[in-house]
Amino acid sequence: MKNIKPYNTHEGKKQEVTKMFDNIAYRYDLLNGILSLGLHKYWRKTAISYLNNNPKKILDIATGTADFAISARKFSKAKIIGIDISKNMINIGKNKIKKLNLQNNIHLQIGDSENLKFNDNYFDATTVGFGVRNFENLEKGLKEIYRTLKKNGIVTILEPSNPEKFPLKQIFNIYFNYLLPFFGKIISKNNRAYKYLPESVNNFPKGKVFIKKLEKIGFKKCQHIKLSSGIVDLYVAIK
Repeated sequence: MKNIKPYNTHEGKKQEVTKMFDNIAYRYDLLNGILSLGLHKYWRKTAISYLNNNPKKILDIATGTADFAISARKFSKAKIIGIDISKNMINIGKNKIKKLNLQNNIHLQIGDSENLKFNDNYFDATTVGFGVRNFENLEKGLKEIYRTLKKNGIVTILEPSNPEKFPLKQIFNIYFNYLLPFFGKIISKNNRAYKYLPESVNNFPKGKVFIKKLEKIGFKKCQHIKLSSGIVDLYVAIK
């Protein structure tokens, strides 16, 4: 797997990803809704439906502007901690949570997914929405998820994917590799962020390859569910 970075400078991937999300934070929610055609809400709801162990404590990794954390709170009574490496994304998320009066239920903080500041066996469930492919060290990040989950804890991971069936495959390829970067650049005023998206997705180990990585870490009952005809992959695993 190549080390795909947003800006391809001398800085590490983690630093570049942080800079990228800080730069596009103010337009992130708008773009997320437009470029996913509103389907992002369905994808998150589906992922949350697999948290069937009645979690009391949930960790939302790469929480961004907290949409996944807020969705999780709608469908559970869990206390949720959301972490992200982007200060600007976290600040926007905190404002959303305040407006929804969820400060007692959701706590956001700046955090590194590959160096989680939580005890072993702490969370009942972990969610990651479109963030795993941004890990600088994928195996280290997955190990941290495993470490901080309780026994029988559940992780759900959403990642963009590529449809395999004609004609959606061909249509999506044009949209994802050409139209999305074009409109993303115009709206976000960032030349690289939405070129990095398809590059990182195309480079990510999908399907059975990613399932094997989860199993290697120690996860069991690993599932790969294709959503929206393969536009998005949902991975579910149990510690």
